[in-house]
Amino acid sequence: MSSATDDPTSSRPAPPASPPDGSAGKAAVRPELFGPGRRATTVGIVLLISMIAFEAMGVGTAMPAVVADLGSVSSYAWPFVAFTAASVVGTVLGGRWCDVRGPRGTLVTAPLLFGAGLLVAGTAGTLAQLLVARVLQGLGAGAVAVAVYVLIALVYSERARPAVFALMSSAWVLPALVGPPVAGVVTEQLSWHWVFLGIVPFVVVAVVLVLPAVRDLPAGSAGAPATRRGIVAAALAAAAAVAALSWAGQHPTGWAALVVAVVALALLVPSLRRLLPRGTVRARRGIAAVVACRGLLSGAFFTVNAYLPLMLTSTHGWSLSMAGVPLIVGALGWSSAAAWQGRHPDLSRPVLLRVGFACVAVGIAGLLLVAPAWGLPWLALPFWIVAGVGMGLGFSSLSFLLLARSADSGAGAVGFDSAAAQLTDQLSQAALVGVGGALLATTGSPATALPVLVAGLVVLAVTGTGIAGRTAGPARAAAGR
Repeated sequence: MSSATDDPTSSRPAPPASPPDGSAGKAAVRPELFGPGRRATTVGIVLLISMIAFEAMGVGTAMPAVVADLGSVSSYAWPFVAFTAASVVGTVLGGRWCDVRGPRGTLVTAPLLFGAGLLVAGTAGTLAQLLVARVLQGLGAGAVAVAVYVLIALVYSERARPAVFALMSSAWVLPALVGPPVAGVVTEQLSWHWVFLGIVPFVVVAVVLVLPAVRDLPAGSAGAPATRRGIVAAALAAAAAVAALSWAGQHPTGWAALVVAVVALALLVPSLRRLLPRGTVRARRGIAAVVACRGLLSGAFFTVNAYLPLMLTSTHGWSLSMAGVPLIVGALGWSSAAAWQGRHPDLSRPVLLRVGFACVAVGIAGLLLVAPAWGLPWLALPFWIVAGVGMGLGFSSLSFLLLARSADSGAGAVGFDSAAAQLTDQLSQAALVGVGGALLATTGSPATALPVLVAGLVVLAVTGTGIAGRTAGPARAAAGR
């Protein structure tokens, strides 16, 4: 698939080079983002991401009340497992649909599917209905995330993409700050049903705003491979494996979790041969290295994000509200760094990625001074700001490099490669959170288990720093092409 700068339907002249301070870059890309022909598309993309973010942040807060109303504590994990498994299927099949048919259908169908899931959840009276709703939401959310990347590749020039990805990062900030408290108030004062129903207007507005851009897109994707054998079976097997890993991570005690994890890996390994670019495990230069770095960066950061509140409450006696403060400052660091890189489109993205990995490594390593019982809990604040800055630089750079390296291959596979990157996100987090749960179950003490987990995650971040340069290389032929 050609980049937007090579789109024959585009009459935009190539923008001039900007000075190192990025001022000309800001002036050059702003009309492309918010000019009369792009404003609705840009705002629509931000709303599409925001609706997923609000759902992610709000539902976690409301879920204890949901499960208490519809099921029991033993059922707590299943709504999350259903969403995760369905999002894997939505990610893979949405990427395939975008490559073969173009993103036009996905950008309308997937948000509507997500919205239907919200309506079903908002009217749920049984746990079974809630699980159906979570499956619909997962399918829609997975496909939306991939389709947005394909839309960006088609509509925006390379110089504008860093700014677009900065806006996408900012779309998570408000939900991260206000989503949990608002969901808590709505659940307590009204009903948890309204946590789901309240997001539906975001879906409607986002679809309406994206429709003008969708109408102008081609119906198909020139050069996309006609077939990829076994893609549906591989997607379903991967979904089952991710669901199993998620369940095992939330139930780490006993032999059952170990057996489930082993079976999950037996399903997952052959599936990944179909779903990831060749050479991903070895971080082969080009798109494979981009996908591998995405898994390393997301796995390291979000696993710590999941366990940091436990570290502060269980080991150091912080309240839940205080334990959430490092997560907030980390999100602010992320959005600030993403906005900064968006104003400097001429900087080398592999270099920014290396700097981002280094910041994440430093931020996680600093928690080795927090995790033990003798640690200093207040250090979590400055170190997690550093880690957030690293994610703002690294994640945005990976998004840019994903489209650039996928376009290098000339095979019309932006959807496949975007789905692969998102899949490594999901797999790395499911696996590493499960490892943390196993360590906690084995040691019985967060003060003992979490330093070991943090040390291992530092190694992953340092590994990413070492292989970041490979993302600048030429693309390869993807698996199954």
